[in-house]
Amino acid sequence: MPKTEVILTHNIVGLGAESDQVKVAAGYARNYLFPQRLAVPLTHANKRQIEALRQRRADREAHEFNTMSELSKGVAKLICLIKVKAGEDGKMFGSVTSGVIADELKHQFDISLDKRKIHLEHPIRMLGEHEVELNLHAEVKGTLKVRVESLTPSAVPAPEVAPVGSKKEEGREPRREKPGHVKRDAKAEKAERPETTEARPKGEKPVEKPAKAEKTEKAAKAPKAAKAPKAEKKEKNS
Repeated sequence: MPKTEVILTHNIVGLGAESDQVKVAAGYARNYLFPQRLAVPLTHANKRQIEALRQRRADREAHEFNTMSELSKGVAKLICLIKVKAGEDGKMFGSVTSGVIADELKHQFDISLDKRKIHLEHPIRMLGEHEVELNLHAEVKGTLKVRVESLTPSAVPAPEVAPVGSKKEEGREPRREKPGHVKRDAKAEKAERPETTEARPKGEKPVEKPAKAEKTEKAAKAPKAAKAPKAEKKEKNS
């Protein structure tokens, strides 16, 4: 394929910048570069433009450096939130690519960033926070925090936090009151409740009442019956 040498008048990623002399396919130069005014043929007349192109290139690169330095400082304070579909076990359906991150930056923060400046060794396939490296400029690097969350909250259940000062009883459900049930005072229930006998160890026989108590009961009844004859005896003597 025949080649031709041209002078670039604009920065073309992967090919060169202003004032660079490069060789390209003749058809590519004729059908694309020349019509779009991105390059001019290498001639003695066009070589005079090289100094002007170099100055324009220096001004452009200085502006890009300052812009990307400011962008790097601003992006470091941001958290890009990305919602994805995930199962109940937290496993993602699909992955997060540099193109997805670039779209979310534009949507959430109105930051236009070429996805090729977002460096990912591998697509993100896990929920949580990730630090993504940004190649903003040849001399400017940056980092962006990306938080990947599930669209279904049940995918990663949050731990329950018990209120301060309360102890949760394990394995016991809260007591449910029946309809129409009136809650009574604990002291009133204790007063109405009959006294229960003391708990005794297992296998021990109940303590029998002493025989003396039975004798005292019989003795209490016996004197009443014995007093009657004495009264009759006094009447006879009188």
